[in-house]
Amino acid sequence: MKHRFETQKHGAFSGNFTVSIAVFCMITTLFILGISRVSEQTDAQARQTLERALNRGIVHCYTIEGAYPESLQYLKDHYGLIYDEERFFVGYQALGSNIMPEVTIIDRRDRQ
Repeated sequence: MKHRFETQKHGAFSGNFTVSIAVFCMITTLFILGISRVSEQTDAQARQTLERALNRGIVHCYTIEGAYPESLQYLKDHYGLIYDEERFFVGYQALGSNIMPEVTIIDRRDRQ
């Protein structure tokens, strides 16, 4: 005979526990995917910011001096260009004093 206040005993892996684990795994996965997405957006934004800073410095130099900068180092020394050199490789090829230089930006993290 069953007593009305007696609770039913469940095994270690009852239905509620399994559902809780599944929900926890789903929330954890969504959290990790969200963090990854934010990280990708931040990386793209950092590259765009560097690209804008380079272009701004190059054009500013041309406007003030009447010639494009001869090197990337010139931009660093005279126009305050600062960037994470361990993260980004910047290829700078001056084509002449009156031709805008070619600039290539490579995120070193993408190569790892």
